Amino acid sequence: MPAVGQGTTTMVVTEFFLVGFGDLKRLNPLLFLVFAVVYVVTVSGNLLLVVLVCTQQGLQTPKYFFLANFSCLEVCYTSNILPRMLVDLLQEDRAISMVGCIIQLYFFGALGSTECYLLAVMPYDWYLAVCWPLHYLTLLHGTLTVGLTIASWLCGFSAAVFQAAMLSSLTFCRGNYIDHFFWDLKPLQKLSCSDPDLVNLVCMSLTSLVTLVPFGLILASYWKILSVILHIPSIIGKQKAFSSSSNLVVGTLFYGTLILVYAVPLAGQVLALNKTFSLFYTVVNPTCNPLIYSPQNNNVKEALKKKLRI
Repeated sequence: MPAVGQGTTTMVVTEFFLVGFGDLKRLNPLLFLVFAVVYVVTVSGNLLLVVLVCTQQGLQTPKYFFLANFSCLEVCYTSNILPRMLVDLLQEDRAISMVGCIIQLYFFGALGSTECYLLAVMPYDWYLAVCWPLHYLTLLHGTLTVGLTIASWLCGFSAAVFQAAMLSSLTFCRGNYIDHFFWDLKPLQKLSCSDPDLVNLVCMSLTSLVTLVPFGLILASYWKILSVILHIPSIIGKQKAFSSSSNLVVGTLFYGTLILVYAVPLAGQVLALNKTFSLFYTVVNPTCNPLIYSPQNNNVKEALKKKLRI
């Protein structure tokens, strides 16, 4: 189907074209190289964590079970975006059908929502270890650990159904060029000629359920943890308690960029800001997570040394 111009308002769009990094077109070969290296590093780093947790006896605890699921999730999440982006950097025809767009957007929303919920569950391990150390094994048993993880995946994939259903019900008649490097809801929304109030209501509701509520739970958990840590008399005890704070760094980076894109009107409207923040939660964060978690964790470092000796 030929591209629909911006002035055309009568033809219904059934196919879309990504602009990508159109203003940096001459840099596409360099961008391809950079993002290809980033993708390899991301997949390798996160899969290495999964392998270590599955094979090393000392890492088979609730904390590392959550971390292995999170790393697996990151591999799926970035694989939904980067391979297609790499292909688009080397070709001119970046067309995708409406059905293909909905499918990719569904998995992007499902995996992103699952990550939000899993990030909210992961501090529960640290909360129990700091606030209820004597009851840790009783409170966080294997069944509960698996149940919380499964619930995170189910809630994430269920929340994305509403987004996909809403997108499939929209009518697009304001052009079919998307000024983005992947199929995101905000740029697609600008091409829709359907009721914008309904779209905005659904977007804000999903943003609240998927980002604001879980992030609020994380902040509440860390506030309680911090209040307990400050009352620990031993300096070594405080350092040990703070050593598990990696989740707060990862969560702040991920939730922060998501909230800026989907909940702050300015960031969603300014395309340059939208693309920049989107790069953080789709590319930068998944790459940095193994680097954030592993160096601060002696158990992971020891397990890696054992694996390398084998």
